[in-house]
Amino acid sequence: MWFVVLLIMALFGFQGLAVLVSREQLSHIDEAIIHIIQGRENSVLTSAAKIFSVIGSAAVVVPLVLASAALLAIILKHRKELLLLLGGVAGSTLLNSVLKGMYQRARPDINRIVEEQGYSFPSGHSMAAFTLYFLLTYLLWRHLPTRGARTALIAFSAGMILCIGLSRIYLGVHYPSDIVAGFWISGCWVAICIRLFRQYGRAGK
Repeated sequence: MWFVVLLIMALFGFQGLAVLVSREQLSHIDEAIIHIIQGRENSVLTSAAKIFSVIGSAAVVVPLVLASAALLAIILKHRKELLLLLGGVAGSTLLNSVLKGMYQRARPDINRIVEEQGYSFPSGHSMAAFTLYFLLTYLLWRHLPTRGARTALIAFSAGMILCIGLSRIYLGVHYPSDIVAGFWISGCWVAICIRLFRQYGRAGK
C-alpha cells in the first residue's frame, strides 16, 4: 500500500512540475540557476562537462548496458536480472521520447556551449543516468561483501547521476527543471520496474 501511495505522490509531483513548466512559471528560477552554474565557466569545467555529457549519451549508455548485461548473465549467472536492466533502460528511453513529444519544450537559448537537437523536457540524459545507475546499484548491492564497498557503490552512482545532470545545465542544453523532472519521473519508472521484478521473482519460486 505504501508503494502505491508514494508512487501516486511522485507522479502528481512530476505532473505539477510539468504544469508549471508549461505555464512558464519556472522561467526566472531556471534562468537564475543557469546563470549561477554557467557563471563558473572555465576550460577545465567545460571539458569535464563535455565528458560527463558523453557518458550520459546513447553512444556510451548502450555499450555499458550490454556489458553489464553480459556480466550479469555470464559471470554472476543472474539471467533474470537481464529483464530488469534491459527492460528498465529501454523503457526509460521510450518514456522520455513520449514525454518530450507531449510537452515539446524548446531548449534554453542563453549560453549554448554545445548544440543539441530535439525537445528539452524532461532531460533524456538525466533519465538514462538515473535509470541505469540506480538499477546497477540495486542489482550489484547484494554481491558486495562489505559496507564500505556498498557505500562506495552508492556514492559513485549518485555522483555520476548528479554530474551528468549538472553537465547538461552547464553546457546550456537543458533547464534545471528538465533535469529535476528527468530524475523524478525516472524514480517512478525504476520503482515500478523493481516492484514488478520482485513480484516476478516471488512468482517464479
